Amino acid sequence: AQIVTFGTMAARGVVRDVGRVMNLPYAEVDQIAKQIPNSPGAHITLADALRLTKSLSDLYNRDETVKRLIDTAQMLEGMPRNASTHAAGVVITKRPVYEYVPLAKNDDIVVCQYGMVTLEELGLLKMDFLALRNLTVLEDAVQLLKEQQPDFRLADIPEEDPETYEMLAAGKTSGVFQMESTGMTGVCVGLRPRNIEDITAIIALYRPGPMDSIPQFLECAHNPEKVKYDHPLLEPILSNTYGCIVYQEQVIKIFQELAGYSLGQADMVRRAMSKKKVKDLEKEREAFLHGDEKRNIQGCAARGIPEGTAQLIYDKIYDFAEYAFNKAHAVSYAVVAYQTAYFKCHYTREYMAALLTSVLDNSDKVAGYINECRDCGIALLPPDINRSLDRFTVEEGGIRFGLVAIKNIGRGFIQAVMKEREASGLFRSLPDFCRRMAGSDMNKRALENLIRAGAFDSTGARRSQLIQIYEKVLDAAAARQRQNLEGQLDFFGMSQSRGQAAEDVHLPDIPEFTAQERMTMEKETTGLYLSGHPMDAYRDIVRRLRVPQIGKVLEDFNQENGPTRFADGQYLTLAGVVTSSKTKTTKNNSLMAYV
Repeated sequence: AQIVTFGTMAARGVVRDVGRVMNLPYAEVDQIAKQIPNSPGAHITLADALRLTKSLSDLYNRDETVKRLIDTAQMLEGMPRNASTHAAGVVITKRPVYEYVPLAKNDDIVVCQYGMVTLEELGLLKMDFLALRNLTVLEDAVQLLKEQQPDFRLADIPEEDPETYEMLAAGKTSGVFQMESTGMTGVCVGLRPRNIEDITAIIALYRPGPMDSIPQFLECAHNPEKVKYDHPLLEPILSNTYGCIVYQEQVIKIFQELAGYSLGQADMVRRAMSKKKVKDLEKEREAFLHGDEKRNIQGCAARGIPEGTAQLIYDKIYDFAEYAFNKAHAVSYAVVAYQTAYFKCHYTREYMAALLTSVLDNSDKVAGYINECRDCGIALLPPDINRSLDRFTVEEGGIRFGLVAIKNIGRGFIQAVMKEREASGLFRSLPDFCRRMAGSDMNKRALENLIRAGAFDSTGARRSQLIQIYEKVLDAAAARQRQNLEGQLDFFGMSQSRGQAAEDVHLPDIPEFTAQERMTMEKETTGLYLSGHPMDAYRDIVRRLRVPQIGKVLEDFNQENGPTRFADGQYLTLAGVVTSSKTKTTKNNSLMAYV
């Protein structure tokens, strides 16, 4: 069963909730709530707030309404406010879960009525199952490759492929799991990883807290003589990470090897550190230094470690353990990162096709990966009614767009097109297509978008011609389909015309749309430029001037740890196509432009 998580009434939130129920003006309640200190990582109660904030305390003492508000809020503070489903948490039991804990339903999901901490205290096993899109990408890439190499197995790829590591060291990380961000790419280039262990360390280090160790880590990685250990017993524990504490497992091992903790005892300290239980940790310092007879812990002193050295080591662990990463988790991610890098390096077309399919609902990412394909010398072939499948596929000339990339085209209709093509051969023309697909989910919007995206270009007709006639062709095909279904033949049926057939609609003799018009159509129907790009003529100039890509700027600011290459207040020169602009007068009567 999945685990329920309880949102509790914290100090600010409970004041706002009680104020709402008491029908107090929102603005007044908001002002009171904002006087409660909001310290990330620290649990501030209403009692703490009254003690720490003089203005709030004065208001409480002189205003009866505020006193009643806060007194009521204090009675409710800390109580569950709402219940939701833990996204990945699952409880695994030997017998049916209801024999151990009460169950409930959140929507259609069966959940335990106890939270994570209570379940663990009861001795039940809680596992987190994380879904990774990248595992699907790898599986899809393997299936594409098996069309040429039926015996290929992902498990057989070498673990230390020099070309893959050279690609990572060169910063070609676009599309590589966990390595795509500007910051991660920078660390990758700086470290020049040589094995899975190095990739594991990069993944664990690039987080708030451990990031401070990155310069030292890189320096020691390239200059082994600079690696220093506070005590010789630390060398076998920290040698793989060049003397830096990176993983939770290293913290556990230090407690075990230097102070004689059991693995279970060491793990309890690690958990206390990760949750910053200050009182417990100060008590634990004494046990680490001098031992604890009740728990059979020897302490560092018993192993001949000077007290000053032991204090230094404990301080380093204390400062770092809140952020230390679980190595088992980091290694799992590193293996997936390496596999995606290997595939990108050696089977680029198959990997990029699978990657593009996985991000079809994100046009920005699709555009970014298309640019990466171009940089790798891979042609992106436009959607084609006779060659495209639903997803991106690999052809000799490059990667073929999937029909699902075109707006207003349902998957059911695409499957019907593929099935008809397989059963009766390629479509010869638009009328042939409409006749054969009559009775499916085809509609005018879908057909128009197929034409505008260029899916019928291979039939030899111009898009301008097909846009002129597609409604007539579709109507004729639909009318013929209805007649065939009805099977009716009135008294005069043998002599009367059955109406115009789809094949009888002739192409008008008109010029094709301009290249710019075709690109605009593609952008409207797929969110992308397919047959070219308005910036193509300027790419070399832009590259020479080192103008940053807008996508790279946005990506840098969207990083979890904040931007690394750009900064607020920085002036940038950009190059691009202006698709829309508007002006707006601000409250200060100045003019602002949105471009």
